[in-house]
Amino acid sequence: MELIERSIFAEKWFESDEHFNQLYTKSIQSLSRHHWTPLSVARKAAIFLNAEKNARILDIGSGVGKFALAAAHFRPQAFYTGVEQRKNLVEDAEIAKGILGLANVSFIHGNFTQTDFRKYDHFYFYNSFFENLSGRDKIDNSIDYSAELYNYYNRYLFKLLEQKPAGTRLVTFHSLEDEVPPDFHVVHTAMENLLKFWIKV
Repeated sequence: MELIERSIFAEKWFESDEHFNQLYTKSIQSLSRHHWTPLSVARKAAIFLNAEKNARILDIGSGVGKFALAAAHFRPQAFYTGVEQRKNLVEDAEIAKGILGLANVSFIHGNFTQTDFRKYDHFYFYNSFFENLSGRDKIDNSIDYSAELYNYYNRYLFKLLEQKPAGTRLVTFHSLEDEVPPDFHVVHTAMENLLKFWIKV
């Protein structure tokens, strides 16, 4: 009975983006439109990335954890990890995780360049490098920004994805695709090509 009640309680948070965003403070909610993954996108991405049982999925630049949390709810048979360099956003993600009672998601405070990609099977990327470009919406001023960093991060991610085996899946949202190696092929698109689903051949 307790499990059913907990499930019903958690489900209410996923009724809409407006409901879900109430897990966070007003200042975090105000960033939702430009920086946090919509629930509809998270659901589509989670379905695609769950290519096998117990898949390990990494969200690169996870912010307040919305994608990882939503995906963990929609497809609980996989394990989700978010890596985020802003400590305060990781703390917000952990608070939301506690409220939702999800056991198949975790968060790492750090730069993705320090993450061991060998531990993960598939990847989600909502262009977290984009705010390095001049004039773009930024989450805050707590980190350094530059076009050089944008290029560096793209090259670094490109090389990491290059090392993954055939069959690796990747979902990109609002990406300029500079980080995607040529052996990743698009197998599906949505939202007027803003959301792309890739498989490495």
